[in-house]
Amino acid sequence: TGLAARVLAGCTTGAVAVTCAQPTDVVKVRFQANGALLDGARRYSGTVDAYRTIAREEGVRGLWRGTLPNIARNAIVNCGELVTYDLIKDALLRAQLMTGEDSVGGGHGRAPSPSPQPSTPRLCPADNVPCHFVAAFGAGFCATVVASPVDVVKTRYMNAGPGQYRNALSCLLALLMQDGLAGFYKGFVPSFLRLGSWNVVMFISYEQLQRAMVLARPVQS
Repeated sequence: TGLAARVLAGCTTGAVAVTCAQPTDVVKVRFQANGALLDGARRYSGTVDAYRTIAREEGVRGLWRGTLPNIARNAIVNCGELVTYDLIKDALLRAQLMTGEDSVGGGHGRAPSPSPQPSTPRLCPADNVPCHFVAAFGAGFCATVVASPVDVVKTRYMNAGPGQYRNALSCLLALLMQDGLAGFYKGFVPSFLRLGSWNVVMFISYEQLQRAMVLARPVQS
């Protein structure tokens, strides 16, 4: 698959996911900020109440507040994750840096059969769990670097009160004037740990499921 197709796939899946799940994301951001307030100052008594209050005070459109920056954020994250994972993994496989003993089980120490049967698929020895781990963690770092500015603007804009910002661009400019470029990378370390761990779990699980499907499919003789 070419690089352009990978980028397009990442952008498309990110946009579709955000369009469907935006109200939940808005409520999550608002409710997290609400939990940091004193009991008397809290606006929402629960998750369902947050949905109702936002819809009542800001209209149904309020539940989709910040959709465009969130689409941009998810598209960037998806592209950063999917594209850089494939690129890092391909580079590791070409360089044979993560060669393991197990070409079938993903590095569990069981040597491959010297004379594989025709019904057993042959898998690259370097395409193992350590390779997937390094590629996934690197993909999480790259995705955090490119997505952190959009993520900060998205969170601040969705958490803003009615009328505080005219649009996402005014929120971006206000953040730039107030905190400078460093403000776009507030919370970088926890964001990286979150994305990095998510990528490790997601890609290793995907690779192991894909490996199991390959091994379960008999080779045509």
